[in-house]
Amino acid sequence: MAATRPPRAAVRRARERKIVDATRALFDERGAQDAHIDHIARRVGINKALIYRHFASKEELFALTTTRYLAELGALLEAVDAQTTRPPERLRRGFEAFADYGIEHPAFLDGTLSLLRRPAEDLRARVSDAVWLAVGQAMGACVGWLAHALDELNVAEPDLRANQLYLEAIGVLHLARSGAALRALAPGMPEAFPVSAAEVRAACVDLALAAARPD
Repeated sequence: MAATRPPRAAVRRARERKIVDATRALFDERGAQDAHIDHIARRVGINKALIYRHFASKEELFALTTTRYLAELGALLEAVDAQTTRPPERLRRGFEAFADYGIEHPAFLDGTLSLLRRPAEDLRARVSDAVWLAVGQAMGACVGWLAHALDELNVAEPDLRANQLYLEAIGVLHLARSGAALRALAPGMPEAFPVSAAEVRAACVDLALAAARPD
């Protein structure tokens, strides 16, 4: 008796998962900026033209891959809710989790910035409805958690402030990747000095706690 072939839709979904799996692996190994379509195709064992049969653009594939990081971060923030209901402690623990995740996954920082570096309508034109929705839900869950935490602390305009704080934290976390910062000894004479991951983590948490203080 001949084996029954899986439905074509199931085969397509399985290949899409393999492509996203390979993209995520390359993100983790090399960073989002150095993950190229040729490398992804070789990792999956397919011609790169097949990738564009599944994804409308490289931006769409990279955006969908970034939603995996966002989903993992969102799960960490949800776990904080099970640890404490006290608003100040909840915000502190949430940003500790945020900082730890960003330090451990620098490709998450790259992927998030790549989503935000272009106007929303430009990104929207490069991705499908399904991916646009997935990105919005994943990012909205993280920013929404932060907005709710700020609202509990009576911060004015918590939604706007949450978006600002989210981006500020991602910028600060990039210092952990470089391991160095700059200071000016004299006009035109900058000097690099080392910055540890622990210092970056503390600075990231301080951002959140400062945002929650009354003006």
